[in-house]
Amino acid sequence: MKISNTDKAAVLNQALPYLQKYYNKVVVVKYGGNAMVNPELKAAVMSDIVLLSLVGIRVVLVHGGGPEINEMLSAVGKESKFINGLRYTDEETVKIVQMVLAGKTNKDLVALLQQQGGKALGLCGIDGKLIQAQKVKSEVDLGFVGEVTGVNTKLIHDALDMGYIPVISTLGCGEDGTVYNINADAAASRIAAELHAENLISLTDIRGLLRDKDDENTLIPVVNASEVPELIRQGVIKGGMIPKVDCCVDAVRRGVKRAFIIDGRIPHSILIEMMTDEGIGTMFLG
Repeated sequence: MKISNTDKAAVLNQALPYLQKYYNKVVVVKYGGNAMVNPELKAAVMSDIVLLSLVGIRVVLVHGGGPEINEMLSAVGKESKFINGLRYTDEETVKIVQMVLAGKTNKDLVALLQQQGGKALGLCGIDGKLIQAQKVKSEVDLGFVGEVTGVNTKLIHDALDMGYIPVISTLGCGEDGTVYNINADAAASRIAAELHAENLISLTDIRGLLRDKDDENTLIPVVNASEVPELIRQGVIKGGMIPKVDCCVDAVRRGVKRAFIIDGRIPHSILIEMMTDEGIGTMFLG
């Protein structure tokens, strides 16, 4: 579709209040789901992030890599096993997770951002003890699955101050040097909180929080953290949505101004959410 120069100028002018609002603010994007698999969607996400960075927004990209980890485990004849939404991670699996997340997925994303004209710096949660962790507390032993105990924000701020987009793979480091697999939603939530981020934006494969999971027209645009227990009791939030919503709630309660769950299947969904009044997904407020 051809857009006239007048229309282009009008769009840029309408974006000005949002650009001013977010200028020099930190926005954490948690990247996963179908937007991480589909090449066209991946390119759209990377261009959105580069654009935001070039106009002075301090974007931090936190990523998982479930599909690529599953592919590698399958290639070595190892079955993927999940317990309560978390990947069971034995000693062999944590080595594969480290190899895939830090060695392949992370560097692929850095390369894509640079292809779009951005400056990106790949970081693993182990680097400089960026993500400090301990073994997750669970009724069932999950192996080398960790929970975040601290974040070395100086490393992230240093990268941002030098004009880079930090791209963070979610591995954690224990006090004794043990490497832990960290859930990407939980890691992004804690990183956003420790950075005092303006926004946490989680890209998923669904429209947002739906009152009826089978009807995308029942999107709930705004949720206050205090409403979440009742929505869980009603069954509106259930299954795999519970941990995602919990991470958004944890983020806003720790000081992040707004957390969003948006549909990563829609091209340029990040820009639609940040640069329009209507937005595109579900916004969580503290």
